[in-house]
Amino acid sequence: MTSGKIRMGLVGGGPNAFIGAVHRSAAALDGQIELVCGAFSRDPAASRAFGGSLHLPAHRAYADFDTMFSTEAALPADERMQFVAIVTPNHLHFDIAKQAFEHGFHVFSEKPATISVEQAHQLAAIQAARGLLYGLAHTYTGYPMIKEARALVQSGGLGRIVKIVVEYTQGWLASADDETSKQAAWRIDPDQSGASLCMGDIGVHAANLAEFVSGCQIEAMCADIASVVPGRTLDDDGSVLLKFDNGARGVLLASQIHIGDENNLRLRVIGDYRSLEWSQLEPNTLWVKSADGATQMRRAGVGTMHPTTEAAMRIPAGHPEGYLEAFANLYRSFAAQIRAAENDETSPAWADDLPGMPEAIRGMAFIENVIAAGASEQKWFAHHIPTIDGGAE
Repeated sequence: MTSGKIRMGLVGGGPNAFIGAVHRSAAALDGQIELVCGAFSRDPAASRAFGGSLHLPAHRAYADFDTMFSTEAALPADERMQFVAIVTPNHLHFDIAKQAFEHGFHVFSEKPATISVEQAHQLAAIQAARGLLYGLAHTYTGYPMIKEARALVQSGGLGRIVKIVVEYTQGWLASADDETSKQAAWRIDPDQSGASLCMGDIGVHAANLAEFVSGCQIEAMCADIASVVPGRTLDDDGSVLLKFDNGARGVLLASQIHIGDENNLRLRVIGDYRSLEWSQLEPNTLWVKSADGATQMRRAGVGTMHPTTEAAMRIPAGHPEGYLEAFANLYRSFAAQIRAAENDETSPAWADDLPGMPEAIRGMAFIENVIAAGASEQKWFAHHIPTIDGGAE
């Protein structure tokens, strides 16, 4: 029987780790989760020191995740952590999640889930055998107006979906000079990042968001993938044409060399009746457009929304909710799922759209397939321009 706060452990996210602070803040926001232990750094002394800075007991700031899992598993059931959040570079995700499952802990992981589809399937098999929960940090699915967009599509409010356009552009890796930061260093390293930089870091978010809102699944692609910065091994820019399982066509743009762009994620879903548009830079606004009526600007907190949308909103209209709140919605859903599972109850409906293992597998498949498509020349047709004599230039 689970009562009180859900107990969380953390692997990674130590000193100067941006995403670790985000995870800790998001997990704590709703008062449902308590950080009780962690292995925060590959340096044992740094891990212990960082745990001390978070006011954790010294014996629960571990030197490594192997020790953390074995020690926590031996603690009394009402004291040990119940799940682990994984916020390390990509190449470590599989081993940490695998060990967590084998020790009886639920897992909430940064994306991508692994560095190969094969690993993702192995992890899915272990999870199923152990009967444990898995959540994946596709943050943008937590925004209230993304949930409203999804509900609008599901209700048939756009009609038949015919086109999906999603863009995710950043400028923080536009030159080799940008590669010196800790956040950049592991992402540009194939041994830590995997087969992709841009598509694995942000393109997979764009693909997930397109599928999450539209309810359509990608079934084919044609890709142009590039490493724009000289000497860079992995991709930093890409354009992808998509075919979805309902016959819709799509376009996905992902780039980390768009100078001046911050975190420019934009989604458009076009039906044969209406269309919608959402931007992460204005997350509380959802635009709904039609051919025979005025364009609607729907605002978070204004009017009646779908119950899932309303469950994701915390504050009245006009008080901006953003990235941390969206992230917190994922953690709140995961906590609710854990509480329900351990109390043999049904989790609330608003917690059911949390990305999990199916999205983990689809995400890894997207990364591998888009890189393979980008390496293929089969998609290209030469742009011949006939001359007057019937030849070609």
